[in-house]
Amino acid sequence: MEKPKHIDMQTPNGAELNLEALYKIAPSCFTEVKGDDGEVRHVVDFNKLRLLLGDNAVEDAPEVYDFTWVGKRAALQEAAAPINKTLRPCPEESVDWDKTQNLYIEGDNLEVLKLLQNSYMGKVKMIYIDPPYNTGNDFVYHDDFASSAQEYDESNRDEEGNRYRKNTDNNGRFHSDWCSMIYARLMVARSLLTEDGVIFISIGVEELTTLKAICNEVFGEKNFVEVFSWVKTSTPPSLAKKSRKTNEYILCYERNKSENKYNGELLAGGDQPLLN
Repeated sequence: MEKPKHIDMQTPNGAELNLEALYKIAPSCFTEVKGDDGEVRHVVDFNKLRLLLGDNAVEDAPEVYDFTWVGKRAALQEAAAPINKTLRPCPEESVDWDKTQNLYIEGDNLEVLKLLQNSYMGKVKMIYIDPPYNTGNDFVYHDDFASSAQEYDESNRDEEGNRYRKNTDNNGRFHSDWCSMIYARLMVARSLLTEDGVIFISIGVEELTTLKAICNEVFGEKNFVEVFSWVKTSTPPSLAKKSRKTNEYILCYERNKSENKYNGELLAGGDQPLLN
């Protein structure tokens, strides 16, 4: 009889993954300390790390080049925090369960990304996402865990119980909330990519510049590939407030810059690529 497979009920701890990565390249800056619980653990000695980095380390500089917003630190912590959940198969709701090679997952997308780390960390060749464009009329997941449970009433949850709310432009943290939402998810998504993996992100003009700044931080500016533009059905003149929007965009980043070439699909009857 085959031994049942153990189901891991906790996702990887992002902080521990970062420590492991740092240890591989700079083991000499690690030391051991005894915590409040009496257990000895591996920690970073920042004094040694600064010495290793020489003049390339900065601390409390009066002026630095940085892109920040209200809630960025919390979003970074949330991206690294593990969760105690697992995925549950639903054969009765599936089509051709025994033979299909596809997987459709429903749930809070940040939690699902973290759950995928257990099996797919560093194994995904390509990711495509289509996040909210932040037009003032779409929904974003609400990741402010400082709020009490009572504040998450039924109007703030979808039919699966996931948290969300409409991000209207009269919200005092209109851009910040959107930035925190996309930042945490991109941090986890990057961990899923193979070393030569690539991510494509659809976006409108509303947050194009903001998204590129976030991606430069998450994936590294040197790994930027292109902003592909594609022509959508133009806005009818009667609905255009100032101009007819005819283009939307797809940002492309590689985990590590490669020699891969990207060619668009030709439009029917023409010789111009759909992506250019």
